[in-house]
Amino acid sequence: METAGNLPSELTGFVGRVSELDRLALMVTGSRLATVTGAGGVGKTRLALRTARLLQDRFCDGVWLVELIGLHGAELVDHTVAEALRLPDHTTRVPRQALVEHLADRELLLVLDGFDGLAEQCAGLVADLLRRAPGLRVLAVGRRPLGITGERLLPLEPLPADSEGVQLFSERAAAVLPGFAVTAANSAAVAELCTRLDGLPLALELAAVRLRALSVEQVLERLDDRFRLLTGGDPSAPVRHRALRTAIGWSHELCGPAERLLWARLSVFAGRFDLEAVEYVCAGSGLAEDEVVEAVAALVDQSVLSRQEGGGDGPVRYRMLASVREYGAGWLAALGEEARVRRRHRDWYLGVATWCELDWFSPRQAEVAARVAADLPNLRLALEFSLDGVPGEPAEDPAVGQYLAGTLWFCWVGCGRLAEGRHWLGRALELPAEPSEARAKVMWVYGYVALLQGDSAAALAVLQECRDEARAAGNAVAEAYALHRLGCLALVSDDMPRAERFIDDALLRYRSIGELNSNVLMAQVELAMSVAFQGDLDQAVRLAEEVRDICRDHGERWTLAYALYVLGYAAWLAGEPDRARRLTEESLAIDHAFDDLVGAVLALELLALITEAEGAPYEAAVLQGAAGRLWESVGLRLFGSRYFNAPHAVCEQRVRAALGEAGYTAALGEGGRLGLDAAARRALNRPRAAVRGEQRGAVRAPAARTHKPAASPEAAG
Repeated sequence: METAGNLPSELTGFVGRVSELDRLALMVTGSRLATVTGAGGVGKTRLALRTARLLQDRFCDGVWLVELIGLHGAELVDHTVAEALRLPDHTTRVPRQALVEHLADRELLLVLDGFDGLAEQCAGLVADLLRRAPGLRVLAVGRRPLGITGERLLPLEPLPADSEGVQLFSERAAAVLPGFAVTAANSAAVAELCTRLDGLPLALELAAVRLRALSVEQVLERLDDRFRLLTGGDPSAPVRHRALRTAIGWSHELCGPAERLLWARLSVFAGRFDLEAVEYVCAGSGLAEDEVVEAVAALVDQSVLSRQEGGGDGPVRYRMLASVREYGAGWLAALGEEARVRRRHRDWYLGVATWCELDWFSPRQAEVAARVAADLPNLRLALEFSLDGVPGEPAEDPAVGQYLAGTLWFCWVGCGRLAEGRHWLGRALELPAEPSEARAKVMWVYGYVALLQGDSAAALAVLQECRDEARAAGNAVAEAYALHRLGCLALVSDDMPRAERFIDDALLRYRSIGELNSNVLMAQVELAMSVAFQGDLDQAVRLAEEVRDICRDHGERWTLAYALYVLGYAAWLAGEPDRARRLTEESLAIDHAFDDLVGAVLALELLALITEAEGAPYEAAVLQGAAGRLWESVGLRLFGSRYFNAPHAVCEQRVRAALGEAGYTAALGEGGRLGLDAAARRALNRPRAAVRGEQRGAVRAPAARTHKPAASPEAAG
């Protein structure tokens, strides 16, 4: 029997959306009204129609599509619905009455697509029909909810860019360019294209159309002007789906003046942002601060903004698609407000960075790490504005950019972003500026990052310059930090007496000026390392235990990880392997939580040595392989230091002897395929029962050893 209804046939394949299809089907069958909302071009109509098609056998009176897009005049809504239901009515009855009488005893699904321009009239009609037709269910599609009691919402996000987005693009590209396929040669470009288009289906389909004349790489090159590029869609499609600008512009037309102004000002944000930031940055002429919340809610309703849960007790955040953001940026430039609003944005994130630095030395350290990770896209924009200004204008005050780059030292060093940190710090130092506290801070932070990367020459030059400028300016704080980092440079350069002398001097200066923070405690840890490498384990343990106690008193975790590493190393040298493992595992767990690659690889190297002594040479070699891969993300392996390399060298010598060259190479290869997450899981979650068991490759482990490696590399060799 032919199914009742008027659903159109699908002309192209439906890609992905498996979970969304399931959720929407459950909503339609479990409630009277379900509404799919989302940004223009996100695929709302396709999802709704596919769901309706899958459910049509459940409605004995059919599934009926009502297209309201482009309809003008509230009085025409009822007529349009009646026409879609093919209601012949030549009487004097008003359409609403005819609809109620027709639907009263029927079981059908009504799909209302594109009600946005007439939302109030449609809401009234749907509420009336649902109240008076118990067998009716409605599936609505729009950029905002209808707002009726009992309405269930499915906010639709773009496709995952790296999976379903790539699949959609490749299928649509093959349709316009026969033979097109994602290959090793073009896969990186395709992935980047899908990412930059946020996985937005309409944008991906319009980009695929361009392959008739351009390569994927050429489309990417022209994506900065995406609204000019992404046109020429299916001429049979609704006008708003033939060009990206038109699709987004339709949303703009549906917004009120305050919402349009907020949209323009929100274009200065990147990634996710919270309401407090929006209120500070966007309030002003034409938009009072107490009006911002309402305007944000309206933009969420219009699907211009998407709401992102903060996670845990974190605040709700918002996100704007790149294409939506670029559309707003055009309006912001037309309003002549770009420099002012970007300055407000810079000032807000300058405050965020300052707060985060202060709170880094506190029980909120993990919260700070999460906050800076969430705000990183906006911190980058703030750095760009501080260092470059707006196009055509120089930076207003180089010292502000230097202050911001230096203040984020904990992000670069503590949260595993050495390479990015050096990029911003280097740019800050290139700015013409007189000696200042901000410049001095950038210098010692740059030196710190460079020495951790193993670039001793660059570190030495900038740290000596920092010390000399600070001394001349009477800047006691900067001089102490410069001396500290010069001592740290000596530490990784194997000059232990010099390291001890410089760091001890820096600690005295810190105490005299009342400085106490993670850096100061790290100086004491580094002093402990220098004396441990010189053979004074008792003094090293005393220093590290004092840091451990202070860290626990203040809730500090990052420096604690390094103190635990020193204590673990000392326990190993003292012949206490079980205690060494406990301490080093705790150190690795903290480093992993902060994404601190330097601390993590040091802990992995030491755990490899401990693991070998427990009778698991293959597993030890796997950990060495994992550490080797991670060192590539840090810089010079083990800083090029003989002292830091000693545990690795001892472990490698023993493991090679136990496994042979082929076995050792295989184990290194297995470890080299592990990223930080996998390596940390492997090191921390290995069953104890397997420690002394037979290892992979049918190699039987030797009995556990209690041999103590010497403190110096010469003795270890």
